[in-house]
Amino acid sequence: MTGPKLNEGATVAGERSGTKAVARHVRSSAYKARVVLDLIRGLDVRSADEVLMLTERGIARDIRKVLRSAVANAVNNEGQEADELYVVACFADEGPTMRRFRPRARGRATRIRKRTCHITVIVARMSDDRLSVVRARAEGASASAQASRRARVERSRERAEAAKAAVDQADAAEESIDEIDDTEAVDEAVETETETEAAAETEAADSDEAEDAADDEETN
Repeated sequence: MTGPKLNEGATVAGERSGTKAVARHVRSSAYKARVVLDLIRGLDVRSADEVLMLTERGIARDIRKVLRSAVANAVNNEGQEADELYVVACFADEGPTMRRFRPRARGRATRIRKRTCHITVIVARMSDDRLSVVRARAEGASASAQASRRARVERSRERAEAAKAAVDQADAAEESIDEIDDTEAVDEAVETETETEAAAETEAADSDEAEDAADDEETN
C-alpha cells in the first residue's frame, strides 16, 4: 500500500496523531491483514481486543500483539491510561515477497510467492465526550450485570428454600406413616396375643372337661 495513510487521522504532514507500534515482516499477505484491521479501526482498545480475541483468522493473533504493544507504549512512554485509548488508525503495508519454485510436469516449474506485510497500529486518547459515553456505557453494563446477578441469586435461594420445604414435608409424611405403621403393628401384636391366650384357655377348659368325664366313667 503506497501513498499517505489517510486513516492515521493526521491531516498535517509531520503531525503526530498518537502512539504506534509496528510489526515488520509478518508472514501473511497485506490483503488478509487488512480484512481484520477493518474490524477494529475506531474502536476503543478493550472492544478491539475482544474482537481480535474472537476472530478466527490466524493473522488476528499477530494484530492483537501489535495492539498490545501500542497500548504499552502509550502507557509507559506517554503516561496515558489504557482505558482511555482507542484505535485511531491501523493499516498493513506490503513487505518483501519471497519467491520459491515448485517442480511441475515436463521439466517446468511454478513460482510460489510467499507474501509478507508490515502491520501498524496507532492508538490515541479518546475525546472527553466519547470518554464519558464509554464510561457511562460501562457503568450501565456493570450495573445491569450486578442486577442480573442479584436476581439469579434470589431465584436460586427461592428454589433452594422450596426444595428444602418439600424435603421437610416429605420427611414429616414419612414419619407419620411410620408412626401409623408402628401403631398398627402394636395393635396386631395385641390381637394376636389375645387370640393366643383365648385359644390356650379354651384348650385348658376342654382338657379339664375331658378329665372330669374320665373320672366320672371310672367312678361308675
